[in-house]
Amino acid sequence: MLHTLINWLVETIGSLGYPGILLLMAMESSIIPVPSELVMPPAGYLAFQGRMNPWLAILAGTVGSLVGAYANYFASHYLGRPLILKYGRYVLIPPDKFERVEAFFLRHGEISTFIGRLLPVVRHLISIPAGVAGMNHLRFTTYTLLGAAIWCGILTWIGYALGEHQELVMEWSHKALFWVLATCCALVASYIWWHRRQSLNRNES
Repeated sequence: MLHTLINWLVETIGSLGYPGILLLMAMESSIIPVPSELVMPPAGYLAFQGRMNPWLAILAGTVGSLVGAYANYFASHYLGRPLILKYGRYVLIPPDKFERVEAFFLRHGEISTFIGRLLPVVRHLISIPAGVAGMNHLRFTTYTLLGAAIWCGILTWIGYALGEHQELVMEWSHKALFWVLATCCALVASYIWWHRRQSLNRNES
């Protein structure tokens, strides 16, 4: 059963090509639940077979992730923010609390966006607070592309490295996620330390 599913995924990704990867990853990056683990590893396996260029596959996946992220960004910016300001008080989000959350994301949006792109579930949602807060487009694009490229690269490499042993994709993906989570924790800890040190230096000045 698993072998049949894997073969179907590989052939589907192969027939769709790079535009298909872009579309599927755009869906994965928005609110449509298309797991990236079912898209990028088959692309890596196709690269292993010589049927696809791994760098172009990663590029397509990364660009697709950005497209989906911007769909969430604009939807939340033009629809979510007015609704929250108007009706938020009825769901325990009064304007003053919303403004504090917005200010936090404007100060720490870069690290939040970058790390959010690497985490399951969060990667589907992180563009929403960015859009609500009106995060700078250049920064949003930069950190979304960076996080998406790393994740797409990891999954593509897994598919390529496993070769004929594609039944191990999910196992390797879980191991990769563990190390990604550990790295993210270290990044957050470093960021908090750096930010506190900057605050202390400003206060001393």
